[in-house]
Amino acid sequence: MKSIARIAGAILGLLWGAGAVAQPYPAKTVRIVVAYEAGQGTDVAARYFAEHLSKATGQTFYVENKPGAGGNIGTEAAARAAPDGYTLTMGTSATHSMNEFLYPSIGYDSEKDFEPVVLVGMLPMVISAHPSFPANSLADLIAAAKGSPDKIDMALPSTTARIVFELLKQRTGAPLFGIPYKGSASAMNEVVGGQVKLTIDTVTATRGHVGAGKLKALAITTLKASELLPGVPSVAEQGVPGFETTAWNALYAPRGTPRAVVDRLNAEMVKILAMPEARQRLLQLGFEPAGGTPDQLADFVRRERAKWGPLIKAAGLKGG
Repeated sequence: MKSIARIAGAILGLLWGAGAVAQPYPAKTVRIVVAYEAGQGTDVAARYFAEHLSKATGQTFYVENKPGAGGNIGTEAAARAAPDGYTLTMGTSATHSMNEFLYPSIGYDSEKDFEPVVLVGMLPMVISAHPSFPANSLADLIAAAKGSPDKIDMALPSTTARIVFELLKQRTGAPLFGIPYKGSASAMNEVVGGQVKLTIDTVTATRGHVGAGKLKALAITTLKASELLPGVPSVAEQGVPGFETTAWNALYAPRGTPRAVVDRLNAEMVKILAMPEARQRLLQLGFEPAGGTPDQLADFVRRERAKWGPLIKAAGLKGG
């Protein structure tokens, strides 16, 4: 009888387990790790998508900020999470295509430790200044820097900002001095307050301050002027031909997350990105919507690594 009871219990357990596995995803709250401070472009985008994913699925999606080490701390935490679809991360050009070339160890493998879900969008970078800073163009800034070598400070709140900064110095010879920050919020507070006169950040983080007259935009890092920040010429258009550096965001899950979960997330995100009101809102935030399949994201990021790896190594850049 005991044997029969054990067998019956095992069968019931298997049936219960099969039922649990068969539950439609998502069946509970989903965490999206953002490896940057609240207020950064990546954070703003992640919160917007979390809101829409919550509406679309009937389960709560929320953002957890885990900043530090250029995005490595939060990204490593996401990589180590259970691959069940209930921890995701909003990856960036830094965390998934640049940091591996900047740091001796980042704590994760940006390709092998994640399942790509969808390319979310592109975020051009902007070089901007406090209104009291005398420069009104990139040429003015370069001239001011050469007139006062290493005396003009620039706030750098992200890895991508630092790449723009180093390439700008390399291509123009402007002896600017970079100051690293943990994220946009702290950097913007200092620049808007006038303690530091210049910064490089995403259109998303910058545009509101420009519109309010608290910052003036000197240049955008797209190849040509962008509708995301009308009236602001690009770096390339201001005497640095070919200069182009655009940040991006992409949704990832830990490696081993079931393909059915990845496909569900991709389908929901593509629907959101295609909504006219969502596209309009993202553009208002300074965010160029993207989309596509998980495989297309994987191919895109491989090209990004191939682009940035040699440039970072040739420039001798190191994470800090």
